[in-house]
Amino acid sequence: MDIRHLKAFLAVFEERNITSAAQRLCVAQPTLSVTIRQLEEELGVMLFLRQARGVEVSEQARQLYPQAQRLVAEAQALSRRFREGQDRLPLQLGVEADIAASQVEAFVRLAIQAVPAVQLTLLDGCVGDARLGVEALCCEDELFLALWDEPFVFAMATGSSTTDRWITCPQHVSHQRLLAFYGNGEQVGHAGSLQQAVPMVAAGLGAALLPQSLVERHPGLQWRPWQGSALTRRVGLCFAAQALQLPVLAQLHQALGGVQVA
Repeated sequence: MDIRHLKAFLAVFEERNITSAAQRLCVAQPTLSVTIRQLEEELGVMLFLRQARGVEVSEQARQLYPQAQRLVAEAQALSRRFREGQDRLPLQLGVEADIAASQVEAFVRLAIQAVPAVQLTLLDGCVGDARLGVEALCCEDELFLALWDEPFVFAMATGSSTTDRWITCPQHVSHQRLLAFYGNGEQVGHAGSLQQAVPMVAAGLGAALLPQSLVERHPGLQWRPWQGSALTRRVGLCFAAQALQLPVLAQLHQALGGVQVA
């Protein structure tokens, strides 16, 4: 017994006529008759009593009908599930270390709005078809699609009044730009990334100039704009030009191109 047999049975049961059922299923009448006969032989029962103007259903057919409906519905649902999966547009997205979780979440929302069929895989670091990162870290041969401009802010531990003890990130691309703001303050700690600086600041070791998205939701930090400074970073998508050959990235680029997101 297979789904084809059950679909044939349901059509004949509901139409009460072999010819009408064959037309409904778009098959030849003799083919449908053979299919019903095969089902009857497999079950060992007579399902339909042939008459001059149609068929009459047997008691066994009445018992089979609701079960056949359920089995066919389940098979169709399963088929749709896998077909929909095949229609998904896969996109592997790398996420740089200093991108805030709130920005990753915001980007995922944008992606599924722009490309509802996207099948998104998030990875750590400089990998994938594209990556969510800062413009300053894009390679020379990469394209950049800007999504956010965000300021650096002055962050320190909640309840702290320290203003001249600094946590710095000497290896980070922003370090040279920030040096002028440290003045004569003491550099009491070094972090390998902006993200790593956050718990050092929250622990009270010192203050730091950090992107607002990294500190604004941290319960152990207080922050404020830094003395009217226009120091910012631009966050968006970095990708090679040939990556736009991927339909999903092309759709995403078209939907988000030139859009600044608050």
